[in-house]
Amino acid sequence: MADRTLDASGLRCPMPLLKTKLELNAMSPGEDLEVIATDAGSARDIPAFLNLSSHTLVESTEANGEYRFVIKCGG
Repeated sequence: MADRTLDASGLRCPMPLLKTKLELNAMSPGEDLEVIATDAGSARDIPAFLNLSSHTLVESTEANGEYRFVIKCGG
């Protein structure tokens, strides 16, 4: 169970990524963020951002055009 959930469904690129960054900035290290997005670009953009950050991608799934990410906030 994530500490916070960000529903970015219906938002177009780059808004899911920008909202994810803002949400992570407001969180404490160790907290989990669940992101739900429907923009296919999120499947590429969010993991690419996380690879360059202190945050960790815990889980990534896709089903019926819905992309779900669980991210552990880094320090």
